[in-house]
Amino acid sequence: MKNLIEKLKNIRLGLFPKVVIAIALGAALGLFLPDVFIRIFKTFNVLFAQLLKFSVPLLVLGLVTPAIANLGRGAGKMLLAVVAISYISTVCGALFSYGCATSFLPHVLDVGELSAEALSEKEFAPYFTLKIPPVCDMMTAITLSFIIGMCCVFTQANTVKVWFEEFGECVKLFIERAIIPLLPIYIFTMICEMSAKGVIDIVLGTGAKVIGTGVVLSILYLVFQYIVAGIIARKNPLRCLYNILPAYLTGFSICSSAAVIPVTMRCTLKSGVNENIANFVIPLCSNTHMCGSTIKLVTTTTAVAYMFGMDIPLALFINFALMQAIAAVSSPGVMGGVLMASVGLLESILGFTPEMTALLMAIYLALDGYGPACNVSGDGAITLIVDRIFGKREAA
Repeated sequence: MKNLIEKLKNIRLGLFPKVVIAIALGAALGLFLPDVFIRIFKTFNVLFAQLLKFSVPLLVLGLVTPAIANLGRGAGKMLLAVVAISYISTVCGALFSYGCATSFLPHVLDVGELSAEALSEKEFAPYFTLKIPPVCDMMTAITLSFIIGMCCVFTQANTVKVWFEEFGECVKLFIERAIIPLLPIYIFTMICEMSAKGVIDIVLGTGAKVIGTGVVLSILYLVFQYIVAGIIARKNPLRCLYNILPAYLTGFSICSSAAVIPVTMRCTLKSGVNENIANFVIPLCSNTHMCGSTIKLVTTTTAVAYMFGMDIPLALFINFALMQAIAAVSSPGVMGGVLMASVGLLESILGFTPEMTALLMAIYLALDGYGPACNVSGDGAITLIVDRIFGKREAA
């Protein structure tokens, strides 16, 4: 009995099961808890949203700046090619998922079912609020990170680069120790409030539809990537897809792009690429290529916007996609990093409210694996293209 108790104490739940438990508890407790508890939860929800909004620009400044500075000029044309292809692939993934989601989701979702009018029938006010203004907005953070990072590259300002690297480690520690552990509670308070308002059935039903749509879109985009890569590299795309399958399954199970690098490299080498090319491209892509997580984010964003009766024009979305692909560079090494880096853009560019952001987080984190799985598998496609361009020179 003692051994069983000790084993239970040593069990540590990951973020995914915590989010599932938070959704289940919030949906159940919101049905019968007195209003006083819902208002307490609402107070926490509002305060955490302020803290989250404050921390996101710091995340971009601390992680994007050294990421750009560390690219350097040593690898020359190959480095520029990998970064450019990764950026284009991430932006194209966003546009692809936006086009598919806006065409498909209106047929399975009711537009405006969670609009302000629907939610205002029973309102819960927080007991108090606390304003925590961010140091700067997201556009300023992204622009400043790019300028400082490029200046570090060309002036070799190592002191500045080291300072931002250390600052980034501090921000990562804050995100990992404070923000991420509180995310399930944040989601719980949001789900509990929606359950008390009587709209939880809409939220749960929509979540399943959105997750299913995101999985299908990420797989379709992966197939498209390998068709393009196969044409350019003159290789059989179906064979290359089959070779990358173990990396996809590994990424799906452990929900981390960086942790799958060794598996991705072994799978990519089976497609006949130069080993030195693979050793260079795949670790770099794990920091710059976030197509799967972006598809997941955009699909969920489009669904939440429809649920709240918000229209996202194409021109506005293109602005978001171009900025989000840069912000995603800050995501490696931080759990839910793409989501965290994009929160500020969702609110500043698309006009998301804290309620919309909280619902998006709940759906996004409910099944985290397919985003990183698509990321790492897409890295193999980029390696095929780069090998075709630079492989003969590297072999010589």
